[in-house]
Amino acid sequence: MTLKSLMISSALSAMLLAPGAVLARDLTVAIQNNLTGLDPTNVNDTLSQTSLRLVYQGLFGFDKDMKLIPLLAESYESNKEATEFTIKLRSGVTFHDGTPFNAEAVKINIDRLRNPDNNLSRRSLVSMVNEVQVVDDLTVKLLLDAPFGAMIASLAHPGAMMISPAALEKHGSEIGRNPVGTGAFTFTRWSADTLEVARNDNYWKEPAKVDNIIIRSVPESGARMAMLQTGEAQFVPNFPPELMKVVEANPNLKVETSPSIVEWYVALNNNKEPFGNKLVRQALNHAVDKDAFCQVVFSGLCTPADSIIPKGLAFHVPVGEYEFDLDRARELMAEAGYEDGFSTEVWANSNTESLRAVQFLQQQLAQINVDVNVVPLEAGVAAQRIWSIESPEDAEVQMYYGGWSSSTGDADWGIRPLLLGENVPPSMFNVAYYADKELDAAINGAIGTADPSERAAFYETAQKLAWEGAPWIFLGVTDLIAAQTSDVTGVHMLADRGFLLEDAAFTE
Repeated sequence: MTLKSLMISSALSAMLLAPGAVLARDLTVAIQNNLTGLDPTNVNDTLSQTSLRLVYQGLFGFDKDMKLIPLLAESYESNKEATEFTIKLRSGVTFHDGTPFNAEAVKINIDRLRNPDNNLSRRSLVSMVNEVQVVDDLTVKLLLDAPFGAMIASLAHPGAMMISPAALEKHGSEIGRNPVGTGAFTFTRWSADTLEVARNDNYWKEPAKVDNIIIRSVPESGARMAMLQTGEAQFVPNFPPELMKVVEANPNLKVETSPSIVEWYVALNNNKEPFGNKLVRQALNHAVDKDAFCQVVFSGLCTPADSIIPKGLAFHVPVGEYEFDLDRARELMAEAGYEDGFSTEVWANSNTESLRAVQFLQQQLAQINVDVNVVPLEAGVAAQRIWSIESPEDAEVQMYYGGWSSSTGDADWGIRPLLLGENVPPSMFNVAYYADKELDAAINGAIGTADPSERAAFYETAQKLAWEGAPWIFLGVTDLIAAQTSDVTGVHMLADRGFLLEDAAFTE
């Protein structure tokens, strides 16, 4: 044995002999959809944004219990009216390219995000900011157009994470392929189905305990399960519920469930007939058995929706139920002039779970003579065809199955991006192209005050109006399931379907 191999062998033996030793290895995470981009301010899906938490950080963020915490900020103060926010920044932080993190960097980032000319999809997080003032090197002040009680929660959303100003200048529109942040990991490579990052040894906190993290897109549920069983992957967030028993029977694996703030629905394009007719939309809601949806699609780890936002969000109120009633559904269809039904199509992501959901919906709606063609879309294609159109007139979508979670933890981000009349693609996410003046007034009223009781009243009105107007087929709020190998610690799912990997480690 050579001296070099003897040294390596001795080092490995020492690691194996040390009880509870932490091993530096690579962590592979298997997810169900492709990542759609690497610019957190301009991606529309939770998987992409939460993966970018490895590279980027915001002024604020969330811990594993979805409680708001300071990250690149140390503290903040606001005036009573919630129109001015003074934020103290953390000192001694640099971006991965050596650019200092300071007040000027914050101003550049927020000004870029709020500028409507940049057409960034997460602009609405900071669109109420009128001016960003650099008070000193480690202090910024945000001046708002109007009171906004959810300002700090909005800054904690991953869409408001900080990007290196030097990288923005160097890469311009290509920043979405060249991420440079302040996070625990630095960018290595991104391909069609894989993101790789490496430990940042110059991290402002304690460096990570794993060498590299690889996030792989594996749409087929059985394939993700197989990767976990063989050790090819060590963490599978959003784990398929129908495979839980397999994990529970394997002593080398473990699985956890937790409540979520994820609501699933089918958006109905109100610009496409017959979905502009409220009676049709209400009929479709009565034609779908929500309890069966929860059983078939999520193995019962799901609760039928009782509002347009889940109960885990601030200001949620239960506003009703669309009882499964085929007779009532047929009555409404006849009243709307569609007694003989119609043909349409539903778009959905191409992963196993989404396809099972839309096939279930296809069967349900066939009972009232609605012939639904299922169109599966890879995540990047969906982002282009749904969210990146140039104008509402270009929208081809008729029905879209998806889920939404307010990654600010507040009702504002669960309602305003999806249902405010002006927030249609490409600027925002109202893929139902729904417009109702009373609903718009309630949403705008809620963001125009910092008084919790006033906000609660506006959001109650908004929920009641949207429920009755039925821009969606309301489905259910799911539990979260995560599976991992038993030797992994420090990986967590968040209530919005995101995950935290910064503290990941392997133990003996």
